[in-house]
Amino acid sequence: MRQEVEVLVVGAGQAGVAMSEHLGDAGVPHLVLERHRIAERWRSERWDSLVANGPAWHDRFPGLEFTDVDPAGFAGKEQVADYFTAYAEKIGAPIRTGVEVLSVRRHAGRPGFRVATSDGIVDARFVVAATGPFQRPVIPPIVPAGAVVDQLHSSAYRNPGQLPAGAVLVVGAGSSGVQIADELRRSGREVFLSVGPHERPPRDYRGRDFCWWLGVLGKWDMETPPQGAEHVTIAVSGARGGHTVDFRDLAAGGVRLVGMTSSFQDGTLTFADDLGANIAAGDASYLGLLDEADAYVVRNGIDLPDEPQARLLGPAPEAAAGALHLADAGVTSIVWATGFAADYGWLQVDTFDEKGRPRHRRGVAAEPGIYFLGLPWLSRRGSSFIWGVWHDAKHVAGHIQTQRGYLAVGEAA
Repeated sequence: MRQEVEVLVVGAGQAGVAMSEHLGDAGVPHLVLERHRIAERWRSERWDSLVANGPAWHDRFPGLEFTDVDPAGFAGKEQVADYFTAYAEKIGAPIRTGVEVLSVRRHAGRPGFRVATSDGIVDARFVVAATGPFQRPVIPPIVPAGAVVDQLHSSAYRNPGQLPAGAVLVVGAGSSGVQIADELRRSGREVFLSVGPHERPPRDYRGRDFCWWLGVLGKWDMETPPQGAEHVTIAVSGARGGHTVDFRDLAAGGVRLVGMTSSFQDGTLTFADDLGANIAAGDASYLGLLDEADAYVVRNGIDLPDEPQARLLGPAPEAAAGALHLADAGVTSIVWATGFAADYGWLQVDTFDEKGRPRHRRGVAAEPGIYFLGLPWLSRRGSSFIWGVWHDAKHVAGHIQTQRGYLAVGEAA
């Protein structure tokens, strides 16, 4: 295959599908390449029981509702993947699956880029990297191979039966870590959960989901993260109908909490003495949101039921251990819910800083003709969420359309 295309979109997850919709609405010829299936990461890189963290009325694109999920419910991972497949069909997105992009290089002496794929060459005037934030699983190099029977990243975890018999250490206090730890404990496993810094919003408050509160309080539209909070995870869950994550409840249910995982030597894993501080900081973010919500209700005269019990927090749980000899504790597996790193090795253009991070402004890269979509804080706090990526795609499509207009004038002169 060798073809020319105006815009090449790399990736057919939520970002790529959103990009295709806006390009199509603007009449911009384009092609979307996806190395697997549409929304593949939802299908094959999530655990079996995963559901979306936001309700179906919120975690969707404007042009299509979920047909098989109550608006206040939480879609399962297969339902989310099917939703994006249906959306792509609805908008007639020109997606080719099973084609991997191997490299993107700028043409010498003429506009555009030479894109090498597993199915030949594509010449594109513009390239949109819509591969999202979950590209390369990160496992900190702390515990050497062989120290336990099994170590795996949360993206490779599927269900409790996948793990060898024995206790499990889950590292990470975000949505993935707390949900996996809870599932493992409910299956009868002994579970240790290593808790780091996190935000802990209420699942709902005064009859409204936290997604609604973040919307009316303007928090989804924050353009930059609070100082020091660029990588702080959010502990929230849609599991079992949705509930507020509280580490006190996890501890009461038998999950043994420890601080951040720091070092390993001679079979013993050491944890930082920061569990109390991390839980206190999470509580502060939780109570702070309740304060802002209450002030919003008063300021706008909204009739929402009081919920004073939401502020009743019990004593913070104590750390189960400061160090853990894995063999003595019966720990046979570690699940690392420690996030992801970007992997743009295929994008061989001058638009990355010294740490390999994309240099861009609202998705418009420093390298002319290159765009990014789906990254955290691309333009706002909501950028990596389903609804947020749709709005960012509209901005990127508008920028491409404007540049096409300039190029057309130049070529006609």
